[in-house]
Amino acid sequence: MQKKDKEKVLDEVWTTERVQEFLDLHVPAGENPDFYLLHMAYKNMRLENFEEFLGFFKLAGKDLNAQDNQGRTLLDLIQSHKKGQGYASALESAIKN
Repeated sequence: MQKKDKEKVLDEVWTTERVQEFLDLHVPAGENPDFYLLHMAYKNMRLENFEEFLGFFKLAGKDLNAQDNQGRTLLDLIQSHKKGQGYASALESAIKN
């Protein structure tokens, strides 16, 4: 029987440093780097950590309206997610300010 490579971590502690590490994730070839980082943050962070990440993302001069390979922004994607409304609101606010 094979053992899982990685156990799912519940209630992970998200320090400021951990949130900032998402700015340095390895981006696969062919991906829009800014979209990829935003999408990974959305998929992995709690709302309050995502909001903090957006501040760091903007300070780094990255594009909150970055598009994936199909021309969609992260906001386009998450507006249709049932549990994405808080994230969409945070992203909209970051774009406006």
